[in-house]
Amino acid sequence: MSISKCTIVDLPKIADPRGNLTFIEGGNHIPFPIQRVYYLYDVPGGADRGGHAHKKLQQLIIAVSGSFDVVLDDGHERKKVHLNRSYKGLYVSEMIWRELENFSSAAVCLVLASRPYEEDDYYRNYAEFISALGST
Repeated sequence: MSISKCTIVDLPKIADPRGNLTFIEGGNHIPFPIQRVYYLYDVPGGADRGGHAHKKLQQLIIAVSGSFDVVLDDGHERKKVHLNRSYKGLYVSEMIWRELENFSSAAVCLVLASRPYEEDDYYRNYAEFISALGST
């Protein structure tokens, strides 16, 4: 997989003086059906999350509150993406190493995933991830 497939997705934003609304439909706004939703919060200052890649899983990562950086790595190129808008998500394809860092105070990271949790789908060691890229 190439890092170029990881793109910012503009989500619908319905403006209303009473408060804005954004919605996401799997297969419409994102290229996969949503099988799992989880969120990260109360991340201590200076802490990092992620540090892994997925063999098959695709994700949409959204900063629903606050901000953080997502570092993407396809084995050839690294790119850092700053997320700080609840109506923009970062699509991350399979076989991309990802690290989440630089969380602001009270940041909430929402992740929509294409598959249920499967430990076998993870590369948690960067060297093993790079080795797997050479064999694909």
